[in-house]
Amino acid sequence: MTAPPHVLDTPPIVRALERSADPVTAREYLVRLLDVHPVLADEIGADSLVRDVLVALAVASRSLSSAVVGDLTLLEPLRDHASFALEHTASSLGRSWRAFLAADGRDPARDLRRWKRRELLRIAGRDLLGVADLPTVGRELAALADVCLGGALELAAPDTPMVVVGMGKLGGRELNYASDVDVLFVHDGDPAAADRAARAILAIMSAPTEAGIVFRTDADLRPEGRSGPLSRSLDAFASYYERWAQTWELQALIKARPVAGDGDLGRRFVELVEPFVWPEALDPDAVREIRAMKARSEDLVRRKGLDERELKRGRGGIRDIEFAVQLLQLVHGRVDATVRSANTLEALGQLAGSGYVDRDDARRLDGAYRHLRVVEHRLQLHDEQQTHTLPADVAARTRLARVLGYRDRGGESALEQFEGAHRRHQGIVRSIHEQLFFAPLLETLAGTGPLSAEAAEERLAAFGFRDADRTRAALRELTRGLTRRSRLMQQLLPVILGWLSAAPDPDLGLLQLRRLAEGAARSAALARTFRESPVAAERVCHLLGSSRLVGEALRREPEFVDALAGGPALDERSREELVEEGLETLEWRPGVEERRQGLRRFKRRHLLRIAARDLLGLADVASTEAELSALADACVEAALRSLEPPLPFAVIGMGRFGGGELSYASDIDVLFVFEGDGPSDFHAAEATATALMHEIGATTTEGQTFRIDADLRPEGKQGPLARSLDSYRAYYERYALTWEFQALVKARPVAGDPSLQARFAELVEPFVYRDPFPEEAVREVRRMKARIERERIPPGEDPQFHLKLGRGSLSDVEFTVQLLQLVHGAAYPEVRVGPTVEALGALTRAGLLDPDDARVLEESYRFCERARNLRYLLTGRPGDSLPAETEVAERLGRMLGYLHRPQPSLREDYRRVTRRARKVVEQVFYGRE
Repeated sequence: MTAPPHVLDTPPIVRALERSADPVTAREYLVRLLDVHPVLADEIGADSLVRDVLVALAVASRSLSSAVVGDLTLLEPLRDHASFALEHTASSLGRSWRAFLAADGRDPARDLRRWKRRELLRIAGRDLLGVADLPTVGRELAALADVCLGGALELAAPDTPMVVVGMGKLGGRELNYASDVDVLFVHDGDPAAADRAARAILAIMSAPTEAGIVFRTDADLRPEGRSGPLSRSLDAFASYYERWAQTWELQALIKARPVAGDGDLGRRFVELVEPFVWPEALDPDAVREIRAMKARSEDLVRRKGLDERELKRGRGGIRDIEFAVQLLQLVHGRVDATVRSANTLEALGQLAGSGYVDRDDARRLDGAYRHLRVVEHRLQLHDEQQTHTLPADVAARTRLARVLGYRDRGGESALEQFEGAHRRHQGIVRSIHEQLFFAPLLETLAGTGPLSAEAAEERLAAFGFRDADRTRAALRELTRGLTRRSRLMQQLLPVILGWLSAAPDPDLGLLQLRRLAEGAARSAALARTFRESPVAAERVCHLLGSSRLVGEALRREPEFVDALAGGPALDERSREELVEEGLETLEWRPGVEERRQGLRRFKRRHLLRIAARDLLGLADVASTEAELSALADACVEAALRSLEPPLPFAVIGMGRFGGGELSYASDIDVLFVFEGDGPSDFHAAEATATALMHEIGATTTEGQTFRIDADLRPEGKQGPLARSLDSYRAYYERYALTWEFQALVKARPVAGDPSLQARFAELVEPFVYRDPFPEEAVREVRRMKARIERERIPPGEDPQFHLKLGRGSLSDVEFTVQLLQLVHGAAYPEVRVGPTVEALGALTRAGLLDPDDARVLEESYRFCERARNLRYLLTGRPGDSLPAETEVAERLGRMLGYLHRPQPSLREDYRRVTRRARKVVEQVFYGRE
């Protein structure tokens, strides 16, 4: 009996067919079905659920739609609409299976296959109609497998004390339509009986019949694989995991879940394997092994030419997400039990909730995983075959795209839309996978274990933390509660304490780290940086334990923490780059106060970068001096341009500023020169100079830009701030003293009118470099230096260890170099360079200074300058002698690299380098043998 054709032309069926992924194929299927079962005609026309499921299956699943033609009882679950709308758990499915078995019971193994087929059709219908989402489908398929395994165990060996443990996607409740069901068998009692039971279960589940199989069931994840016994006792599992288990076997146990059999035995198995999966300390080699295994798998796919088409193991595929999640679980789950879910999407959400994965990254991975798994489901559902590869055939890919819901629209085909979306998901997955899977933090954390409060306090003492009460409070604050920041910080605590202990002042470092982590936004950003870049994290700890000034600057510039990972943000800047940025900083700020605030923030930002480079060993003394000077140049140039001088005006750097060798504590010494000759010009220039002094030196809520000093000008504080070229010429011709000419050795144009700068340099040159340089002037320089040695060391500073004015220290080297420049500069223009270290090199190359003497002077200069700079960063106060306080001296010694006996070693080296330098000064500067 054949169904009348007009049945398929009724409006409900026509509309259902028009919505189908392939209306022609769907109609042909219904014709075939009704030819065999014409009694379905009325039901298809009247029951929308039966109709919609059959139309969807006609295109999506050749195997299930054909099975319906052979067995109409498969449609039975569709007739209970209320039940169809609900997710079925293992408990409800168990009741369904027992009822099905009771209704027939003649061939229980065959009945199990038929019942499984019927439930599979129900799950597929819920999936295809959008009633169940991907996680629900995975749970229902896993629950179906759980009940089937339980049924097989009951049929095979009801009296054998055994538990079936689900592994892989079964254990994770995320099963595919055509997944193998991975299992372990655990028994208590007779091994031979257990082996027979396990073999019988595998036969019932996997043996092919005319009705198909229940599930392909695989026990190869057991110890020793196919070479090992099918079932083991708890003791045998424990013995194997203690001695022989490889990393991948322990990784696989993340998914272990008892699914059928003896519940108590299953619970004991889970308790047994827990310490193997989540050890107190994970061997860092385990992380590398997992990465190597993943690389081998990818290489195999690549050699087959399937890198782009393989959903599971290809680039940006399912395994990228699963391996990244499992590796993060292995590392963090040891001490954080909240991230141990066997389900990939649940675990991803847990990792994001605890701060181990960025929430946006987790959200994108979640979306990509759902996409990839749904595509995998549609591929496998077609013929219920285990495949993970997109078809090469265009027609097959087009059918897949349409089954997934894509339709031709907007001039773009369904296939083009699907492939575009698929490529985007692959790119997202690969990018995030590489960040997570290869994060250096994983190796860092792998070798550490959890740290109790008592152990943390012991570690504080062992690591050299001295202020127990304050550091203990900071530790509690840093790791308090279960916020995203605290979870990660608790795991990192042993590593952080180790990093801080290597800093000069561990107590200060911990206190400053707590302050840096104050507030939700700051703590989240800090946790992210610590998670993603151990390099940055370790550097943060070193900086915080080295300098209160840098710690405060980091707190005010928290975005710089990310820069510590390396890259352009931490690079050295040229003078030109800094000047350009300084000008950009001020050009859009309309008011005086806004300009001052902006300039100070600009200076603070770059001072932090320079200090970080210095403390991290990325810059030597000369580079640090040059960058500090270039930063001052940029600030002065930007401030001067913002004032828009009404006449040609220039700033001349003097002293250390002019020499391009500023220290952190240096003032910037300047002269002001203008072009003009009348009272109005003078008043305009004086107003510009006064305003510039305020722009640079005034204190705001952001602090000072620089302390600026114009006292080296003619007549000092009694003279005008600014002078014309003619006024400078007249003064130098008539009144200038030898020390003023010596000071001009360091004169360097730093800002303002370029022509005026050049003419000032031309003006002063013949006054400074005279040929011959007068002997009386040489004697005057020496007398002045001797007077400084007698009178200038301030009270309270130790003359025996003075870095600036001590014998053989900075002042000795600077005076020696400057005298040589004054005497020989006229005949040897190449020695007229500002920085002291560069001048030593130039004098040596010109044959004016013995190379050995130059090396001795340079060693003392670098030693004293670095010690002076680091003392300032350490204490936050200017100081020109080695600290007398033991604790401060020890910290400074550690900053300078003296790890054993820091204070005595530092002082011994000071004596050594300065005594050698003083001998050279006596010979070269004073002319004494």
